[in-house]
Amino acid sequence: MLKRSLMILLLISLILSVSACSHNKTDIIKERGEDPAFEKYEVPTTLNIVMGVDPNYKSYTGETPANNPWIKTIKAKLNVNIHIDWFATHENMDQRIDLAISSNVLPDAMVVSPYQFNQMVEADELEDLTKAYEEYASPIMKRIIEGTNAGLKEDVMINGKMLALPSANPEDFSMMWIRKDWLDRLGLAPPSTMKELESVAKAFVEQDPDGNGQKDTIGIAAGTSLYDEYNAGPGSFNLNPIFSAYDSYPGFWLKGKNGMPVYGSIQPETRTALAALRELYAKGLIDREMGIRETEAEVVIEGKAGIFFAPSFGGDWPIPEALKNNPRANWQAYALPLDIAGKFNVKIFRPTQSYIVVRKGYEHPEAIIKIANLTLRDREKYGDVFQPLQNMLVPRDEVAFSVRAIQDVMAGRQEAGNFQGKEEYPMLASDLETIYNVKRPPYDNTDIQYWNLRDGNFRRAYSLLVGGKNLYDPNLNKVYSIYNEGRNSFAKQWKYLADEEMDVFTQIIMGVVPLETFDQWVQNWKLQGGEQITDGIAKAISP
Repeated sequence: MLKRSLMILLLISLILSVSACSHNKTDIIKERGEDPAFEKYEVPTTLNIVMGVDPNYKSYTGETPANNPWIKTIKAKLNVNIHIDWFATHENMDQRIDLAISSNVLPDAMVVSPYQFNQMVEADELEDLTKAYEEYASPIMKRIIEGTNAGLKEDVMINGKMLALPSANPEDFSMMWIRKDWLDRLGLAPPSTMKELESVAKAFVEQDPDGNGQKDTIGIAAGTSLYDEYNAGPGSFNLNPIFSAYDSYPGFWLKGKNGMPVYGSIQPETRTALAALRELYAKGLIDREMGIRETEAEVVIEGKAGIFFAPSFGGDWPIPEALKNNPRANWQAYALPLDIAGKFNVKIFRPTQSYIVVRKGYEHPEAIIKIANLTLRDREKYGDVFQPLQNMLVPRDEVAFSVRAIQDVMAGRQEAGNFQGKEEYPMLASDLETIYNVKRPPYDNTDIQYWNLRDGNFRRAYSLLVGGKNLYDPNLNKVYSIYNEGRNSFAKQWKYLADEEMDVFTQIIMGVVPLETFDQWVQNWKLQGGEQITDGIAKAISP
């Protein structure tokens, strides 16, 4: 009898033990009234990362990448010590990360491109984040990743494992930024067509728009990246809008007349666009030092260029730097130039352009989720300078929604209080609270004299109301790539073809090689794997 009682007690003890073990740790934390998304480690935990830096950035408060409010807050709130294994300039980060991946000498976590993510998946270098995400991701994070950006989580699920935390970028596109004060000085209007763009750029070069008595101004500023690929995102100082005005979408996969995928770069429309760009360059209307300057923005910052193309965040950079040199430089943004049908064609990119990854074997993958929760919650407080593992995570309509909210409040159609509770738009409350400090009346006029340039919220407000308003332009025609996968079997081959493509197109525009080089390049592209990739994409997107 005693032996049977002992057996029963032992069985009960075992059941209770199994029950306790199966009781999720996050459930226990919740029962204590705590939030697992911000759970503080009892024992200090170290996270080794890498960081890209701007060597020209100067902090007037003594902050450094290793000693700043983000590092201190992560330590104070989570008990995580951030250690930076190495630094690189933003321009050299990709190269350094490629080297780390190929050698498998990895930090605990880092931010990588779609191509690099693909490499790490193939090399089996990544830790599974599935459990960490499910148990520790904040409700806001899950709303963004699984709500307005549907499909983001699926993008990083490989064989049932979540192998990265994807970025979630707002919809945006390249548009024309132009010196309206130069237009006014010369009695010109913003150029609506390619013919008008050529005329305005010529006037900017020849008619001394800055009034200094010297012929030292540039029509159109441009950089080394002529356009953005399907698996990238809208960048600055490209020529996307000029290509699009000719119905050309290089770097994008389009639906052909037979319904099958075709590559935008090899289409006749791209040849036409290259011919037009070649002529603009030959006439001196595009920066003759395109791609060889120390920074592509220098001619804008120094007040020498009158036009460049960039998304809405051109109001965040480089325009504020230009305004330091000339506070009256009236940069305005327009959804121009239009095509022959009167449409402004814009390339719309996939929401995910980067990934936070964790090396396989790191003991605390949930630390990355907690840090992401913290940066998502507190980024308005501390900004993005020196933010560890910086990875955009906002709703897809963040720019458009914020623009309309600010416009409605300033016009009296809405009250700021009507937008309370929109936590997935973490900067909106501040936008609405501070807008009257930064924007002066009349509120529907965005010329530079109606702004308080000294206000700390100027950059964002200017980007939204000057650039972001173009997301509502009635002439928009959105063009999507029918193939957007960043992870595929031809990533390495694609990188080679894309690099060669950019070199050939640049040489054609700059007159180094004849326009007919395009025709030979198309044939080479097909033979060097382009046709094989096209067939693979056709199979990938077929029902």
